[in-house]
Amino acid sequence: MTPHEINSIFATFQHLNILVIGDVMIDAYLWGKVNRISPEAPVPIVAASRKENRLGGAANVALNLSALGANPILCSVIGDDAASETFFELLDAAGLSAEGIMISGKRATTIKTRVISGTQHLLRIDEEITTDLTENLARSFIHQIEQIIKKKKIHAIIFEDYDKGLIVPDLIRETIELARNFSIKTLVDPKKKNFTNYAGVSFFKPNLKELTEGIKKEFQGHDLDAIRKHASEFQQKYEIEVMLTTLSENGMMLTFGNQWAHIPAQIRTIADVSGAGDTVISIAAACLAAHATPLQAAIIANLGGGLVCEKVGVVPIEFDVLKTETLQYFEQTNDFSTGILD
Repeated sequence: MTPHEINSIFATFQHLNILVIGDVMIDAYLWGKVNRISPEAPVPIVAASRKENRLGGAANVALNLSALGANPILCSVIGDDAASETFFELLDAAGLSAEGIMISGKRATTIKTRVISGTQHLLRIDEEITTDLTENLARSFIHQIEQIIKKKKIHAIIFEDYDKGLIVPDLIRETIELARNFSIKTLVDPKKKNFTNYAGVSFFKPNLKELTEGIKKEFQGHDLDAIRKHASEFQQKYEIEVMLTTLSENGMMLTFGNQWAHIPAQIRTIADVSGAGDTVISIAAACLAAHATPLQAAIIANLGGGLVCEKVGVVPIEFDVLKTETLQYFEQTNDFSTGILD
């Protein structure tokens, strides 16, 4: 991959409209220091020094896309509650549109509160509703998505599924069918509940845990032969064009058609893996929409996922850092075609 090709892909990002359908949330952080153990129970006492709210879940995917220069259109349903006001304030501060966000008194705005001392993640508290959308609410939400797709030129659609009840089978099926009609690429960051409901999508990105739970088979992250075999079988059974299985320190396994490639992890100083999956799916969507090959998209996404793991908390990728890293990586490795085997 030449510098010209890399520059062309990254330049194309700013012309992309990418629809992000998924569970949004507020990532709340409570920072402090631990100096002693509580006399009431064997737990650390955190002397809180700072609180911070950030966009999380599918909203973090939108942040990553925005950081890449693309135009994300975030579609979700949140609660009619105090936290929704905070969520809209965060959207506005990030320069993200709220046109795809619905409010319902039957839902809650999800909040994940992380308690952190230094770089040590001590505790997470989740406030949420995880039941499926009611039939009427789901129909209204699907109609809203349909109207956005028909009115705007959409280059890719990401399903960011956190099993919070927003993404239901009817929504998946109807959106995939609509995307086919408009020749839009569809990408999925799956969870357990809907794992087998995404037949026919362009790109499917489970991590190892999600894959083993989804197909109900056990194997280890270093067993690349087993991962390739089961990923390929799943991909072909559900007519998925490209499947990228992320394996943490063991890199990624890419399967597409009758081909596969193992992409090793980059050596990093890992501070926090939170949000790495959001970054990977965001970069993959932007790259594929910019006409990168599956292997090129996977390699760039692998670089980006590693970069955000060097940061504490859920943070989006930085465009210039990713581009520089990509240029350096491809300069050092002259021929990536050897990574693909029939």
